[in-house]
Amino acid sequence: MADVQYWGTGRRKTATARVRLVPGDGNIIINDRDVKDYFYRKSLIRDLKSPLELTDSLANFDVLVNVQGGGLSGQAGAVRHGIARALLEVDEDFRSPLKKAGYLTRDSRMKERKKYGLKKARKAPQFSKR
Repeated sequence: MADVQYWGTGRRKTATARVRLVPGDGNIIINDRDVKDYFYRKSLIRDLKSPLELTDSLANFDVLVNVQGGGLSGQAGAVRHGIARALLEVDEDFRSPLKKAGYLTRDSRMKERKKYGLKKARKAPQFSKR
């Protein structure tokens, strides 16, 4: 196991990702699977790699992730958030570009809860006067 490792926790919607950066050559492993096997859409892979590309750290670290909860898009956002937080532990100078790109901000949008008397959070039963 590597001596040096950097941890970061990322969250989005109901997904939580525990990210570990270890010195390596750019491999990304998510839940013991390769990133291409786990996130089959290229847009999600591009999205979660963006903090590493912004800081030119893609070839310097292997990324090991445990992610749970939510769907694929939420999990990809959580992984991106966790990678950005772990990169702050690597070098505090990364804060300015990561903050400017919006990678350090936790996306707080969640599903609204269902209310009683309604079918969903806002959808009401059909109204009829008679």
